Amino acid sequence: MKTSQRKDTPMPRQGRSRLTAEREQAAHAASEHAESSPLPRYVPLLLAVACGLAVASVYFAQPLLDDLAREFGIASSSIGIVVTVTQICYALGLLLLVPLGDVFNRRRLIAVQMALSSAALLAVGFAPNGMLLLAGVAAVGLFAVTTQTLVAYAASLAAPAERGRAVGLATSGVVTGILLARTFAGTMTDLGGWRSVYLVSAALMLAMAVVLFRVLPRRELPHERIGYVRLLRSVPALFVQERVLRVRAILALLIFTAFSILWTSLVLPLSAPPLSLSHTAIGAFGLAGAAGALAAARAGRLADRGLGQRTTGIALTLLLASWLPIGYMNHSLAALIVGIVLLDLAVQAVHVTSQTMIFAARPEARSRLTAGYMIFYSAGSALGSIASTRMYAYAGWNGVCLLGAAVSGAALLFWAFTRRIV
Repeated sequence: MKTSQRKDTPMPRQGRSRLTAEREQAAHAASEHAESSPLPRYVPLLLAVACGLAVASVYFAQPLLDDLAREFGIASSSIGIVVTVTQICYALGLLLLVPLGDVFNRRRLIAVQMALSSAALLAVGFAPNGMLLLAGVAAVGLFAVTTQTLVAYAASLAAPAERGRAVGLATSGVVTGILLARTFAGTMTDLGGWRSVYLVSAALMLAMAVVLFRVLPRRELPHERIGYVRLLRSVPALFVQERVLRVRAILALLIFTAFSILWTSLVLPLSAPPLSLSHTAIGAFGLAGAAGALAAARAGRLADRGLGQRTTGIALTLLLASWLPIGYMNHSLAALIVGIVLLDLAVQAVHVTSQTMIFAARPEARSRLTAGYMIFYSAGSALGSIASTRMYAYAGWNGVCLLGAAVSGAALLFWAFTRRIV
């Protein structure tokens, strides 16, 4: 009788929490085993290509603004709204769409999102007026977050010892997609007009959706049963629960502020006297960003070996040091290239290391972790863009470099104070 009473007595809250945690850990271990079973070698590479294709759609409009202004009769002073709308909707997609990867079959979700992205690109390609153009680019930005769903999925498919490498490979695809987007847009515009950029990309996106749906694992993986509103509310809750997410999100904010400080303002001194470089020559400096793709893959391997914190410290030191050669731009373009390579290496190394570390914290919530982390990434990019142009108007290129160095130094100090608690 006493035994029966003990069974019927409500379990203390702490006991229930411990039992729940044990059950969740067992389920997550099973999920990890199911997700990380061996895959063909070409699957991670295919995911990297898909990442690049998806993220490139966000950057197509930047070199086409003059053509869009003429086509739709939009003033040059207002055409920047096309880029602004795309970025705002990308941020909304991070919050509203990326968390869905934790509750839906990712294979189907990725295929659907890429198909919708293809439809959005078609809408831009066939837009008859400015209003429908803006609606189309808004949809393009919203569904471009498929990139982040793909990165989280790549982490889930990889074995634990290979997760950093998988994340690094996917991120290298993102870097390459950003790098080649402007080149692709310029080439296609010369060959067939600006609309061909979006129409060809739509066809490629749809083809990739079909390929991924056929190639990715068909097995139904364990997913948490949770309503959509509760799913969204759980994203800020993860910041309360996971210290590594809080620390790495702040680092993302700082490093991408520094990254944006450079790339937003770089065109201003390069196009002005005494350098007065052409747009083609200025665009060629973006090729130095290829170093970021190399850093992404290497940093992932180091994170797999448990060297994430050391990699972060070295990378942040390089980030701070990069502003010295960047500051000598007016005296030496070679120094500028060296600085760009160092900066891109550093930013991508920290980015991949951070993603690898937060993915390991909560396997069942990787999509939500990605959403929360990338919101700080977007915020840093926006802050850097605003701050750099204002600083350039106030204090010139030296002021921009001092600002970038200050932000980079803050990131290094923040890491130094927090590295022992995560």
